[in-house]
Amino acid sequence: ECSPYAAHLYDAEDPSTPVRTIPGLCQDYCQQVWQNCRSIFRYLSADQELIALENNMAKFCHYLSLEDTDYCFPHLLANQNLNQNLGFVTADAEGCLQLCLMEVANRLRNPVAMVHANDGTHRFFIAEQVGLVWTYLPDRSRLEKPFLNISEAVLTSPWEGDERGFLGIVFHPKFKFNGKVYVYYSVEVRYEERIRISEFRISPADMNALDHSSERVILEIEEPASNHNGGELLFGDDGYLYIFTGDGGMAGDPFGTFGNAQNKSTLLGKVLRIDVNNNDRGPLYRIPPDNPFLDDPKARPEIYAYGVRNMWRCSFDRGDPRTKEGKGRLFCGDVGQNKYEEIDIVEKGKNYGWRAREGFSCYDKKLCINSSMDDVLPIYAYPHKMGKSVTGGYVYRGCESPNLNGLYIFGDFMSGRLMSLKEDHTTGEWQYSEICMGTGQTCMFPGLINNYYQYIISFAEDEAGELYFMSTGVPSATAAHGVVYKVVDTSRRAPPGKCQVEPSPVKVKSKLIRFVPKEKLIVKTPTPRPRLKATAEVPPGGRPDLDTPHTPAVDWVDQAPPPPGTHNRTPTTRAPSGRAPKPRKGGERRRQRRKKKPSVTAPPLQNGAVRLMEQQSRGRSRGRVEVYIDGEWGTVCDDGWNSAAAAVVCRQLGFPYVVRATKKAESGEGTSLRILLDDVQCSGQEKTLLECAHADIGTHNCSHEEDAGVVCSKEEVADW
Repeated sequence: ECSPYAAHLYDAEDPSTPVRTIPGLCQDYCQQVWQNCRSIFRYLSADQELIALENNMAKFCHYLSLEDTDYCFPHLLANQNLNQNLGFVTADAEGCLQLCLMEVANRLRNPVAMVHANDGTHRFFIAEQVGLVWTYLPDRSRLEKPFLNISEAVLTSPWEGDERGFLGIVFHPKFKFNGKVYVYYSVEVRYEERIRISEFRISPADMNALDHSSERVILEIEEPASNHNGGELLFGDDGYLYIFTGDGGMAGDPFGTFGNAQNKSTLLGKVLRIDVNNNDRGPLYRIPPDNPFLDDPKARPEIYAYGVRNMWRCSFDRGDPRTKEGKGRLFCGDVGQNKYEEIDIVEKGKNYGWRAREGFSCYDKKLCINSSMDDVLPIYAYPHKMGKSVTGGYVYRGCESPNLNGLYIFGDFMSGRLMSLKEDHTTGEWQYSEICMGTGQTCMFPGLINNYYQYIISFAEDEAGELYFMSTGVPSATAAHGVVYKVVDTSRRAPPGKCQVEPSPVKVKSKLIRFVPKEKLIVKTPTPRPRLKATAEVPPGGRPDLDTPHTPAVDWVDQAPPPPGTHNRTPTTRAPSGRAPKPRKGGERRRQRRKKKPSVTAPPLQNGAVRLMEQQSRGRSRGRVEVYIDGEWGTVCDDGWNSAAAAVVCRQLGFPYVVRATKKAESGEGTSLRILLDDVQCSGQEKTLLECAHADIGTHNCSHEEDAGVVCSKEEVADW
């Protein structure tokens, strides 16, 4: 297998070092090679300087030596310190897994889904919330003509956080033969909001476009509110179509005696399973004969599982590539109400507890104590201190990153956290690890990136099983800030050639738009980040409320304001990994010494400097405003706070546009700081908030519940 230390063997980490054609050899091994078969090197290398040293063993072996002998061949292979963790993803001292990203697509308007056709072409199709689906070829170029455009029919809006829109798409397992595709979207019919599941066929004239006139509405469900619309469509290994609906919206599932999710006579708050095979004649769908509630006269026969709130992104496990262990398990992220987010494994006929339960905690206490519910607990739940809107992911079963095999990777839309779960086969429990981006040369050397936009919308697999996720910096259906990232583990790559695919040819009739990457690697000084614990364990006693972990308010950000151009990204630099290869000791071979970079000292902070904070993490283009005055950071009260004051802050941070001024601690309360400014009145032309009219420093008549914030932008954006 390809060594994960090949870069060290060839002294290739620094691009300024001379090109090596022969790996670094250990001194004793080099002497044996020279004595027994030195004549082979003229056939292995065109390096004339090496060949010229063939008759001088000392110079020959010095030329092939490495200054850091831990990495020379073949001692490297037996070095326990370097090889003991090769089966694990590189992690930092706190256990945060260090991964990297490759940018795949950009300038998308809230990319909600990415799917493949499973037809051997290795195309991928990205859906935008507004109702357009785009075709991408394996080289990441996009076709100018959309695969599907139903934007005129889709119900959505530019408002931030609008949950309506084009929400899901899936290709029929036999798409290669029947050309059928299924979509899930919001629609308005006679002033009534509905979710619609429709079937389309591929255009007979273009394999990269659907025939818009072929739409057949398979199912429509009335939505009593504009939120909790579900949106996932999947085909299982059984060939049936799975549909994931929300509970109907509002808060606390207030519909009926027990809510929609517990009411088996409604399709809301459910996982549905229907048979759309061979439906060209007769009914548009049939009920699978083993659906669990066929014999219940009070239940809808489409129901496969119930008691869900708003499952956002689900996936079937492909199974271990060798043993197929885990194949067919259905993982879902179910968005919580006020306290907890959860991950479930969905099984036929099971009740997943909402609204009686939220995570492991009781929500409706009267329902919760009802032992007849027999609800299934999640495999994992986390509190709202870690994130407020789970985005379900995938169990990695790809080829390129073997150390990720079996790891369930998911995220949170609001906090931007990437997270993972690994099953402990001895106990059956799932162990949590946070995911952060690689530091130093972890991502830099392979030419990858280590940052992403905060709002994680969805996850995806390509045809080969590699993992992707979609996020945006502005969560509006009309803002083209969405990016698709491929997840890459640089701690161990598959052997060369093992993961190569041969895509089937694609006949392209539309103009091709070549991919141009926009994102850059961010190099930062590692900064500690507060750790938050969650649990996958049932509390003692079976089912009492899960205690929220106590986390002190920690101000972990750098003192300086963020530089322009890094807004709304989630940089994930951490302390160097305890498992990473140790630093290189000296200069380059052939006695070339690396030049030391001059140290850079940050300029002292000036009174009036500002920074943005989102909950307990550094904001980029949005967040709670904190101001630096006389040696301390503090918050600003929202009395008198308006867009003119927000414009002063945005301009200080390098953003030419202010989207809106926020109030009532929308970005969290800065309880660990003093309130320094109140009654701020600005014209919008001031250089800092201190130039605006305001009460005396530290004098105020408000609490942190009134902390002010801003939303800034690099581009002009309509007010949400």
